[in-house]
Amino acid sequence: MKMPSLLSTGALVLALTLVSTDALAWGAQGHRLVARVAEAHLTPQTRAEVARLLANEPTPTLAAIAPWADELRAKDPGLGKRSAGWHYVNIGEDDCHYEVERHCRGGNCVVEALKVQTAILGDRSRSDAERAQALKFVVHFVGDIHQPMHAGYGKDKGGNDFQVQFSGRGTNLHSLWDSGMLNTLKLDDDQYTERLNALPAPKVGKHSRIDVDAVKWAEASCRIAIAPGVYPPQRTLGPEYTATYLPVADAELRLAGERLAVLLNDTLGKR
Repeated sequence: MKMPSLLSTGALVLALTLVSTDALAWGAQGHRLVARVAEAHLTPQTRAEVARLLANEPTPTLAAIAPWADELRAKDPGLGKRSAGWHYVNIGEDDCHYEVERHCRGGNCVVEALKVQTAILGDRSRSDAERAQALKFVVHFVGDIHQPMHAGYGKDKGGNDFQVQFSGRGTNLHSLWDSGMLNTLKLDDDQYTERLNALPAPKVGKHSRIDVDAVKWAEASCRIAIAPGVYPPQRTLGPEYTATYLPVADAELRLAGERLAVLLNDTLGKR
């Protein structure tokens, strides 16, 4: 999902058909939306630490740095190659049951990468540069892990190899969930953030608190990816697919933002 945010919808869809599953999730706007939802729920202490760590960024906001990890192959090819496998985990073939030894050898998946980068972010003995980079990864990976195709089947590279026709254009299921459905609304970030914030608040667990558990997040995303109908029996799709699944994608974006806020508050809001 290394795509310029100003691509036309048609060009964006075409670009998305050419990338592999280890590259991207949600598209730049989706990642910014997750960050925008999170920013509204940060504590003052967390907000101050985020501002301090991002002080050297051209635009020091979570939303601005949210797509960063998808831009690495162009900006930092070495780190981009090293982190390529950190964006996803393939657990659909195993009924969405995650086992680290089976699905994440060497920590090379989004579940373990998110844990590692969160630990770096919270380690105040690390340099600010290390922690700022970890913050960029954390913001991005929380978005990735909530994109269902990034926790789904390995056999088709998270839907990348499942070709469909959507609104008269050729694309694939992964790209459709990344950006294709979101783009049908033609909303800017402010408008889309308002849409997400109008959704019902995510349900919390027995402790009246949003959970912070990357394994549970991935497994829940996977269950969406393999649910009946997500992989359509007919490859020609139109508004009916969007009507059914765009609300699911929206709910995932909102939930990702809420969970990101809790994760950052837990990690940065305490001394």
